[in-house]
Parts: sequence; C-alpha cells; structure tokens
Amino acid sequence: MKENKLVDISMNFAVRVIKLCETIKGHYSLVNQLERSSTSIGANIREAKYAHGKNDFISKLQISLKECYETEYWIELFVKADILNREDAKDLYNQCGTIRKLLISSINTAKKNNN
Repeated sequence: MKENKLVDISMNFAVRVIKLCETIKGHYSLVNQLERSSTSIGANIREAKYAHGKNDFISKLQISLKECYETEYWIELFVKADILNREDAKDLYNQCGTIRKLLISSINTAKKNNN
C-alpha cells in the first residue's frame, strides 16, 4: 500500500518540480541538478517494485531517500540564492519531506521483514 502511495506522490512531486524548473531563467546547471534529483526519487521507487529480492528492494529505496535529501538541498539553495521564492518552495519542501518520511518508514519495515 505504501509503495503505491509513494509511486503516486513521487510522480506528482516530480511533475511539479519540472514545471517549476521551466519557469526559472538562467542557472541551467543548478536547475538540471534539481530536475535530476527530484525525478530520480520516483524512478528508483518504481525500480524497487521489480527488485531482484529484498536487499535490492531496500537498496533502491535507500537510493530514493538519498535523492530526496539531495532535492531538499537544492530547494533550500534556490531559496537562499533568491532563485526561488520561499512561499513557492515551502509546499515543495513539505511534499519532499512527506516522501522522505514514507521512504524511511518503508525502508525500516522492509529491513525488519528481511530478518
């Protein structure tokens, strides 16, 4: 159940970030980093559904978690550099935090069930 929710919210999150990035002028290398990390979250969650076992499943979710932390970094940087307005970033940052919490919960459950 959680994995399906993760698939849906990570896809919606990636779409929102892509649309946001289309509005940012300049800073192409930074925008590229934000797009790559935010879309990688959902891609790895999707890959986890077809993992080659429990350890591979956990590994894919851990990669998603790392990408989630990276995405939070880029959002924070964009705000501090005045590339992104704090109000626009707040909802994205909160949504990213929700994904992070779900990933941590899913990883912990998978690890517990793996023993």
